[in-house]
Amino acid sequence: MKTIDSKLLAEFKRGDHASFERIFEFYSHSLFQFSFSYLKSKEAAEDVVQEVFLKIWDNRQEIRNDTSFRSYLFTIALNAVRKQFNKLSKVNELKHGILFELSAQKSDFDDRNDYQELLDTLHKVIDRMPEKRRQVFIRKKLEEKSLKEIADELQIDPKTVEYHITEAMKFLKVEFEKLRVKGMIFFHLFLGGK
Repeated sequence: MKTIDSKLLAEFKRGDHASFERIFEFYSHSLFQFSFSYLKSKEAAEDVVQEVFLKIWDNRQEIRNDTSFRSYLFTIALNAVRKQFNKLSKVNELKHGILFELSAQKSDFDDRNDYQELLDTLHKVIDRMPEKRRQVFIRKKLEEKSLKEIADELQIDPKTVEYHITEAMKFLKVEFEKLRVKGMIFFHLFLGGK
């Protein structure tokens, strides 16, 4: 496979932006394809590519001439893919927790054949929340951030954060009752720590 030449790499290591752009053009597509093949998500694959290029720019002076630059890039990409997997796994685990608490018959819940359908429904209902409420809910329930962290990030009062979480929980309860999803009842995630 064709690779970049040592002159271009040397210019890049000195901080030359044009060289960086040429390296990006040369490798970004194959790094995206590599990442997408694992993650099956365009956004997650784009995040990996961005992380790879930020990392090589920040560490450009430490890049060794005696090793394959391409292998170096793809090793960084693989590590970034692993991080994305861990992140997605954590989010899915938290979503499972939300659905578990929604279930009136918790002992039957893990045997449900329509678990993925419930996850999809939960995602769609969350997406229908007003923007600010959705942001607060995701940060609290899926990213497990504290009220203070959320208030600081969104530049709102902690009491406003509490209000949005309470309203989000009410909204989910009403929507799941409307959908008449078997076993779905009011749940108390908000009580699980402020």
